[in-house]
Amino acid sequence: MKLLVFGQTGQVARALARLMPEATFLGRDRADLTDPAACAAAIAQARPDAVINAAAYTAVDKAESDEAVARTVNALAVEAMGRACADLQVPLVHISTDYVFDGTGTAPFLPNDPVAPLGAYGRTKAEGEALLRATGAVHGILRTSWVFSADGANFVKTMLRLSETRDRLTVVGDQVGGPTPAAAIASACLTMAHALRADPALSGSYHFSGAPDTTWSGFARAIFALSGRTVEVADIPTSDYPTPAQRPLNSRMDCSTTHSAFGLARPDWHAGLRDVLTDLKVLA
Repeated sequence: MKLLVFGQTGQVARALARLMPEATFLGRDRADLTDPAACAAAIAQARPDAVINAAAYTAVDKAESDEAVARTVNALAVEAMGRACADLQVPLVHISTDYVFDGTGTAPFLPNDPVAPLGAYGRTKAEGEALLRATGAVHGILRTSWVFSADGANFVKTMLRLSETRDRLTVVGDQVGGPTPAAAIASACLTMAHALRADPALSGSYHFSGAPDTTWSGFARAIFALSGRTVEVADIPTSDYPTPAQRPLNSRMDCSTTHSAFGLARPDWHAGLRDVLTDLKVLA
């Protein structure tokens, strides 16, 4: 399969590069998502068998004051990709987020539940999903959450860095979701791309998050336990940690249709965490 990937330095893009190094990866120097026309042109020129969009504007708090740029990257560029893929009749796998939901309740969100984003980042991602569907392209929208890996900036690396100088941390304990290894997301994207090529009727929105669901504080305790670091974790409510963008309290996602359509089970984040800590050479 001739695969074109938007993204090069992000967590999922790097994981994809390890799984499929022969794919073509487009960084900002070759396809700047602030220029949607350039994204469409890159697809038209490459004429791939499938496209994965692993690039996005993910600065959740900055998006509150930079929504126009976030919208261009997360919505308008995705629309341009979708149109180009529709023209070539090739599938587009697009990574989205739990932030398209409002995070109310305690039940896992289903793929067809109404979106109701709380902030600019979620709004732009939700619009990108809608615009992609409207292009008529064969697509797989893969919503995920709490991504972590040995690459880039993420919660695992932040906790490890803070543990170097602190023996007690306060961590939010009332947000619930599924930490998801970037390696598992990358593998899922490849599975979906192959499947969508074979059966375009699988087009749609899907959820993919790590199991079991936990809190940020619970995730932090697991990080310290597996890395052998003695750090006390005290739970605090989200209200005690104000941020420019409101976070969803409930990021639980029902991933059953992803399993039935593609045979993809929710990844065990404990196993993924061990792999990441091994890569970072801090596994106890």
